Amino acid sequence: MNKNILTKREKEVFEMLIVNKTTKEIAENLNISEKTVRNHISNAMQKLGVKGRASAVVELLRLGEITL
Repeated sequence: MNKNILTKREKEVFEMLIVNKTTKEIAENLNISEKTVRNHISNAMQKLGVKGRASAVVELLRLGEITL
């Protein structure tokens, strides 16, 4: 798996998820729709080959894509 597999926006979404922001809050913060937020999460999970947001966060931390 190559480094920086997420887009800048996908990474931003997950950085907000790990500080307990809701989909609605992320959407408002990034000025995008909630559906777009969910699409970013879904795309990232697909790229990572995981099911569920928690698994995606764990994998992103392991890969060094995001930090706590």
